[in-house]
Amino acid sequence: MTTETYNQALLTLALAGIEALNASASQHKATRTPAQESHYLCNWMVESLKTKRFSKLVADDLTTWIRQARSQGAGAQLKRLLTCIADQYQQANNSTVATGEGLKNLLVELAQQDWLIITDTDIDAKLKLDSDGQSSLIIAKKEFEQHIVDDVIIKPISMYIRGDETLVAALALKQGMLLSQGNKKTTLIKHHKTYTLRPNNQHSSLCLLCLEQY
Repeated sequence: MTTETYNQALLTLALAGIEALNASASQHKATRTPAQESHYLCNWMVESLKTKRFSKLVADDLTTWIRQARSQGAGAQLKRLLTCIADQYQQANNSTVATGEGLKNLLVELAQQDWLIITDTDIDAKLKLDSDGQSSLIIAKKEFEQHIVDDVIIKPISMYIRGDETLVAALALKQGMLLSQGNKKTTLIKHHKTYTLRPNNQHSSLCLLCLEQY
């Protein structure tokens, strides 16, 4: 029996939420406001969590989104969130670009936008990069050379980034890669955050979404 991954569970949830919202909307003649849509999805998520409709892998996500909807109302933008998840995870699933090749393409695109790219330095202690405010992306030499085999990422790769994370996430997605959320606590480069790429995009929590597209 194949074990369901977090990505599969999340995509199942997002598609089901969108389908439920559309089915409900088709039963009403008047167009729903964002507040009404958020209220509907919040109630749908509460019921889904209560009945354990979806994998426990996404239980924490549901709990977070319900809390946000209750405190922010339409501001939680649940429809936008689910649409974004469905589109971006499916785009990554359908990509034909090998992940290692995609990473190299990403670095080229960022370099063309005047980012400082460093992949030839050993990183085993906390460092400081003097770049006069220039956006930068750093990958330890060992990971860049050993965690990619035949143009495929076979082990997690940490990227230390200072710059527009939404730009990096969008360019990564274009190459079929999902980027983790940024983490200040695990970084080894001062003023940078750690972002992770994983084999087959198999993250254990919600990736960094390009919400600006929606």
